[in-house]
Amino acid sequence: MDLRDYLRVLTRRWRVIAALALLGTGLGVLATYAVTPEYRAATTLFVSMQDGADTTQLNQGNVFTQARVQSYAKMAGSPLVTRPVIRSLGLRMTPAQLARRISASAQPDTVLLRIAVTDTEPRRAALISNGVAKRFADVISGLEWPANARYSPVRLSVTEPAATPTAPFSPRPLVNLALGLLSGLALGAGCAVLRESLDTSVRTSQALADLMTKADGPPVLGSIVHDPRNARQLVAARYDMHGMRAEGFRQLRTNLRFVDVDRAPKVIAVTSALPGEGKTSVAVNLAAAMAEAGARVCLVETDLRRPTVARALGLVGDAGLTSCLIGQADVQQVLQSTGTFSVLTSGAVPPNPAELLGSEQFRTVLATLSEEFDRIVIDTSPVLPVADTAAMAPMVDGYVLVVRAARTSRTQVTAALDTLRRGGTPVLGTIFNMAPQKGEEGAYGYAYTYRPQRHTTGAFSRLLRNQGHVTPAEPPALHSASAVRPTGMDAVRNGKPSHSDW
Repeated sequence: MDLRDYLRVLTRRWRVIAALALLGTGLGVLATYAVTPEYRAATTLFVSMQDGADTTQLNQGNVFTQARVQSYAKMAGSPLVTRPVIRSLGLRMTPAQLARRISASAQPDTVLLRIAVTDTEPRRAALISNGVAKRFADVISGLEWPANARYSPVRLSVTEPAATPTAPFSPRPLVNLALGLLSGLALGAGCAVLRESLDTSVRTSQALADLMTKADGPPVLGSIVHDPRNARQLVAARYDMHGMRAEGFRQLRTNLRFVDVDRAPKVIAVTSALPGEGKTSVAVNLAAAMAEAGARVCLVETDLRRPTVARALGLVGDAGLTSCLIGQADVQQVLQSTGTFSVLTSGAVPPNPAELLGSEQFRTVLATLSEEFDRIVIDTSPVLPVADTAAMAPMVDGYVLVVRAARTSRTQVTAALDTLRRGGTPVLGTIFNMAPQKGEEGAYGYAYTYRPQRHTTGAFSRLLRNQGHVTPAEPPALHSASAVRPTGMDAVRNGKPSHSDW
């Protein structure tokens, strides 16, 4: 992964990063208000030599004290210092507890010592700091006192006594907030990169194309963007004729024409690896797009386990394909119309879907439909969970495999391809479904900006109305379940020319 890949990952996973950043900031605020405030008071000592009559001796004494001052700093918390201070101030703590509150440091290249004491009460912090500094000076002088000398050559003088602090030393709200925010951002970025590395789903159409090339699979026929309003308007062209979804299905229709120029597929099965990847939506909109180009199209629902076409299109679902397969009705009796294309719903759910779809009766139904329609689009069951789709392989001209963005894994795609190939029927291509509307590298910006002008479409609509035609921008509404009844082929052929070029 290069820098651009990491930036794309961080942009795609921004919710996780933002959530962890907020969590870290919240923990910083909690730490600020949950910790007891502590105050720090500091005393500064000057270390000097009492001997030195001339400049040479003073320089030697200065070098000596600079070499020793680091060692002096380490003795500030020794029991020789802490025990007398505890007794003199009447502190309720042990020498070890007091030692943990004391910190001493020597200024580089100087003879200055700084003794700081931290306590929960500001006045007591100053008293302890001054008491420790005084006792510390006595202890160092005593340690440096030669056996036969009248006085110690080392003297520690207080140059800056400790004052009562007015503000707490800790907690520091800004520091805690900054640390919490940075920690949350770092953790969020790490989680985003980790999730991306563990994510095996196909996230872009380019990734799907690369996977197909690697697996020696079919081409990617197009990308369909995700629209949350799809649940209310299944047929994209009837919601927004020039929208991104409608244009995506027209692209799929066009690309299918070039899969096999010499022998265009007539019976096309739309399937997916697993449920919930949008195969029914793709099948319905592909049928609508083909009908929009003037072809006579029939949508056949062969998902006999979880049928959804009748409910989605507002059609009658009690009678359909299974009624024909068991001899209860003829095909013409159970065909229904959406206004632009015909539909053969699944009918009643049978106990043996795979056997029915592999039977001669199903072959006869498809043969009958092939005589009446230019194109047949089949909505099938998912490939991997059940064998229904593979059972009808000899009766279809090709499959279109639907891959859902950020959900279908690479392993599932290749497994579905292997299953379909074993049936001997070619896989015409794949369709990348529910792609992000922002697209990949601005790939869908063209659909946003290249809409027909309002005055042009209005003039075209008026021209069609004057000639007695229905305006394409105002297609007939879908029938409701109460108004739809099985129709014969006359309803399908009413005013529809037969075209094989879709």
